[in-house]
Amino acid sequence: MNDGQMWLDRAVDLAVENVALDGGPFGAVIVRDGVVLGEGANRVTADLDPTAHAEVVAIRNACWQVGDFALVGATIYASCEPCPLCLASSLWARLDAVVFAADRHAAAAAGFDDAVFHALFDAAPDSGAWPLRREHHPTARSEEPFDAWRARLDRNAY
Repeated sequence: MNDGQMWLDRAVDLAVENVALDGGPFGAVIVRDGVVLGEGANRVTADLDPTAHAEVVAIRNACWQVGDFALVGATIYASCEPCPLCLASSLWARLDAVVFAADRHAAAAAGFDDAVFHALFDAAPDSGAWPLRREHHPTARSEEPFDAWRARLDRNAY
């Protein structure tokens, strides 16, 4: 068995264990240079937090573990194909790779709407496909936060 398979198996184990604890069937492990930086299981219902997906929980744990918001050089192994939230979180965390076992269609067959969300991101926001209204209302102060950010020479860029 190669290391990638071992880490995918660990992610699947976390997902199965989480189901036994009345959680969602998702698990994730973040590894760099053969070392686990963080793990996570879906905590959406347990924490009443719609952002507490296994991948996000694993990213949070890994960042706390290494003391940095960037996980350059690391790979996330997930029991299922990450949804758009988790993909975006992986990009923001600067992960090198995402490796997953089940795909979005398996999640949909189990009753999870990941495939719907993936499809939304393929549609234009003004296509009528989005259930969420998006409105842009520029104000005279819209740029103030960015002006304050640019003015700080000691800012922690990310």
